[in-house]
Amino acid sequence: MIEVNNIKKSFDDKEVLKGISTVFEAGKTNLIIGTSGSGKTVFVKCLIGLFQVNSGEIYYDKRPLGKMSEKEKKHLRTEIGMLFQGSALFDSMTVEQNVMFPLDMFTRDSYKDKIVRVNEVLERVNLVGSNHKFPSEISGGMMKRVGIARAIVMKPQYLFCDEPNSGLDPQTSITIDSLISEITKENNITTIINTHDMNSVMGIGENIVFLNKGHKHWEGNSSEIVSSGNKELLDFIYPRGVPGLV
Repeated sequence: MIEVNNIKKSFDDKEVLKGISTVFEAGKTNLIIGTSGSGKTVFVKCLIGLFQVNSGEIYYDKRPLGKMSEKEKKHLRTEIGMLFQGSALFDSMTVEQNVMFPLDMFTRDSYKDKIVRVNEVLERVNLVGSNHKFPSEISGGMMKRVGIARAIVMKPQYLFCDEPNSGLDPQTSITIDSLISEITKENNITTIINTHDMNSVMGIGENIVFLNKGHKHWEGNSSEIVSSGNKELLDFIYPRGVPGLV
């Protein structure tokens, strides 16, 4: 679980985050949405410690991020998995090497133990037998699944996904959403997804935080959106009008 307590973030004299509080629960798909300039990218960077907040606090299972020592922050990084927009695979590395990369960086496991874990996660994302392929030899959907495998290879407690469906066709996007949701529940991970994909919002949005001009403008689940009465949210989700409503 990640708790956010009244965080504010400014750059020079411009306040970007204006007192945001929320709770991201483990075992749920938590989505962050908002228009360009809403503050969601800054919000996510504050959550993972790339930006230091001006006030307020972020707690990782009761551990305050702002009060962590460098040693504690380094340990926290081993508990966080990242799925990047565009997958961000290393072109010169095979699928196996890409997935093994975090194990090489953060563990002293033997090669035998590492390859066992790599094969476990490749099987979980339905990529058995792809170990020795290069990113240029696989499809965009497969690359995204390799990215997921790499993100979970360290058995993270927290998983951050940045636009996981960027560049994918609708059917592949549904597959990726389902995979992320299943893995979240199977491993009781605190998953936070930064997305523009409204199909993801309606499909796997168990907890949705809608940011608008630096404020948390609405929070709820996908089934509550239509009845929310929040004009800005409805305009964002349904730019052509809510289906079935005049």
